[in-house]
Amino acid sequence: MDKSLLHQAQQLQANLVKAQEELDALTVEASSGGGAVKVVMNGHQKVHSVEISPEVTETNDVELLQDMVMAAINEAVNKSQEMANKHLRGLTGGFNIPGLF
Repeated sequence: MDKSLLHQAQQLQANLVKAQEELDALTVEASSGGGAVKVVMNGHQKVHSVEISPEVTETNDVELLQDMVMAAINEAVNKSQEMANKHLRGLTGGFNIPGLF
């Protein structure tokens, strides 16, 4: 194997490891119910926090609260995936590497 190609592959691997670590530190915030429910998630789709406004619990409408939490989480997942795709796409030159995104 060409040493230059091997070096490029090793450098790409090191850059991908670094990018994965960076995604762990990057966060997105999503909300629903006009900000009544807020979710913070990192680039690996791990939830860091969930905030629920006390006013929401005063209504005793459990179904509404469940729907708002679900909507905020789904929005956070979408934002996190978009952020991860943009962050990693620069390293791969636009190529879609299966299992990476």
